[in-house]
Amino acid sequence: MTSPTVNVSNLPPSHPLADGRTATSSLVSALRGDRPARTPVWFMRQAGRSLPEYREVRQGVGMLESCLRPDLAAEITLQPVRRHDVDAAIFFSDIVVPLKLAGVDVEITAGVGPVMDRPYRTAQDVDELVARDLDDDALAPIVQAVARTVADLGTTPLIGFGGAPFTLAAYLVEGRPSRDHLAARTLMHADPETWRRLTEWTADLTGRFLRTQVLAGASAVQLFDSWAGSLSLADYTAHVAPSSTRALRHVTDLGVPGIHFGTGTGHLLPAMRDVLRDAGIGHPTVGVDYRTPLDEATALLGGDVPVQGNIDPALLAAPWPALEAHVRDVVARGAAAPGHVVNLGHGVPPTTDPAVLTRIVELVHSL
Repeated sequence: MTSPTVNVSNLPPSHPLADGRTATSSLVSALRGDRPARTPVWFMRQAGRSLPEYREVRQGVGMLESCLRPDLAAEITLQPVRRHDVDAAIFFSDIVVPLKLAGVDVEITAGVGPVMDRPYRTAQDVDELVARDLDDDALAPIVQAVARTVADLGTTPLIGFGGAPFTLAAYLVEGRPSRDHLAARTLMHADPETWRRLTEWTADLTGRFLRTQVLAGASAVQLFDSWAGSLSLADYTAHVAPSSTRALRHVTDLGVPGIHFGTGTGHLLPAMRDVLRDAGIGHPTVGVDYRTPLDEATALLGGDVPVQGNIDPALLAAPWPALEAHVRDVVARGAAAPGHVVNLGHGVPPTTDPAVLTRIVELVHSL
């Protein structure tokens, strides 16, 4: 399958897609629906606690500080590319970084995750939030980190990262991580107007965050919806999809491919594809978690969009023969789609042996 040429005329002339550095990379080719000679592979959370060099540079530095120090964010983003020979870097950040940059009092607590200063659940709370904005000064560390990263990546593309509006809104409403997101789901039905205003605001935060990364050099974007799997299809379509579409429209005119991923979202895959299309993303790819085989996902998606995924992270600690058979099966099932980017069906567990990831990359590249 040959994809149409992407219009990148709105990108700066020095952008890696505009000057050709990443335009023919295996990742960008696969996201455009082609089958490059080398099947691309990268891993979500590939820059993280599984790498000893990551633990070394993060020693004594908080998570959000790591994301907002351009030198450190760039170094951490580059580490897995150097070690594993993956076909893409994913910008090192956190879902709540745009909230922090907009002035929300949020910290990442060890063993818990993002914790807000308080839950935001009323119309008055949302009034307070929507009065905040992301300005260029707040985004300056992101521009600097992406530019430093891209300068060192050469022909390896950088993927811009952003949390989906629902996930950001769920953190705000709950005040901290939640298993069932009961308060968030209650708000969307009890006060749909306040919910709409909240998710439109988080959509614009994420949209600006993604656009900033693209203009600074990212060659694709991924919208990551950690908690969408807790929703019914009806709730997702009515109360979440519009804000995700709004977020992605911030980069539509830039011509970069877009990936939409969520966990536990097998029942939402066509709706997530439609978010990409409704946003006008010219080359949409749907990320599939480990619960849905890729050939089944491709059938659900209509067979005409690339897929990303979906090695089960649990098998990273299994004996190599079992993991190898699983990786081969994932690649074989991915052949049903017009393009396939090999990835995990969620993130790298912190206890993973980095040598195992390197071995997976070598295997995928050999197939």
